[in-house]
This record gives sequence, C-alpha cells and structure tokens, in this order.
Amino acid sequence: MNKKQLQSEQTKKKVAEAARALFGQKGYAATSIEDIVAATGSSKGNIYYHFQSKEGLFLHLLDEWDREWKQQWSEKEQLYTTIEEKLYGFAEHLVANDLNHPLTKATDEFITSEWERSDVQENVANYLTEHIQFNQEMLQQAMEAGELKSDDAWTLGFILEGLLMGLGEMSKRTSNNESTLNMYQKAIHVFLHGTVGKN
Repeated sequence: MNKKQLQSEQTKKKVAEAARALFGQKGYAATSIEDIVAATGSSKGNIYYHFQSKEGLFLHLLDEWDREWKQQWSEKEQLYTTIEEKLYGFAEHLVANDLNHPLTKATDEFITSEWERSDVQENVANYLTEHIQFNQEMLQQAMEAGELKSDDAWTLGFILEGLLMGLGEMSKRTSNNESTLNMYQKAIHVFLHGTVGKN
C-alpha cells in the first residue's frame, strides 16, 4: 500500500469511528453529514468518496460491527465443550455485544426509516440468512456429536433465531441486564429441554 492509499484508508477509518460515535449518541436521523464533517475535519466530498452516502456509511458500520461480533465469538466459542455450554455462552455474548452496543438503537431507527431502500432490505435478508446458517451449523455439529437428537437443523436454526430476535426486541424495553441474561438462559434451557413434564 503506497502513501496515498494509506492516507485514504486512515481517513476512511477516522470518518467511520467519528460517525459511529455520533450515531450512537444522537441516533441515525439526527446525525447529519455536516455533523460528521465537523467531527472529523473531512470534507463532504471526501466522505461521499469513501461511502457514497450517509446510508452507505451506516451500512459500512453495520458490516464492521458484524465482523467484530464474529471475531469476538470465534475467540469465545472454543471455551465451550458442549452445545448447552455453547448456547449459554452465545446468549451471554448476544446480551453483552448486541443489546449494549452503541449502534443498537440507531440500527432500529435506520431499518425503520430506510426500509423502502432495496439495499437495506437485502442487507437485512442477508443478515438473517447468515444467522440462521450459523445456528444450523452449530446445531448440526451437536447432532453429529450425539448431543442432540437428529432433526432438521435448518428449521431448528430458524426457530432459535426467531427466539433470540424476539428476546432481543422484548429486552430493549427493560434496562436490567442481569434479568435479561437470566431470561435468555431460561429460553435456551426451554429450547434444549422443553417444558413438558415427564410421566
């Protein structure tokens, strides 16, 4: 990478970091390109060169968040030996890194306000597909290891994602992280063991 490319990458990173902080503080709609210009000293043209638009900049931040999330989880995942431990750890990771992330509220606002855009719908669809596949692979491995009975791993992965997304939406309406984690752990227990009494 030559000096010009390095400077360009540094500028892009600086803009992204400043935008992340502003979106986290002010929300998506209330943060303008002018705010980002003021925070970084970069010109509008420079910001548009790197990200095309405010929406493009926010989508870039969501991609960064997703990469960071996956990296952090891959480092933790190896600590768990059973599917039960892994799912409890997964729930803890979700509570710590999704519900408390500075972009969580701005993301909800972004999806609502920009939903008519086809690229936003495509990004959300890709996100859901990736998460279902992630769940599917985790559950399939547990089936192959004999920890779970054989079943349709994709369907179970879909159900697990729906359960976790629903819990996430409900949890945004409470500020008690301890009870939120307990709720996630209870949901994982019910997912794995059910609620029907044994005769």
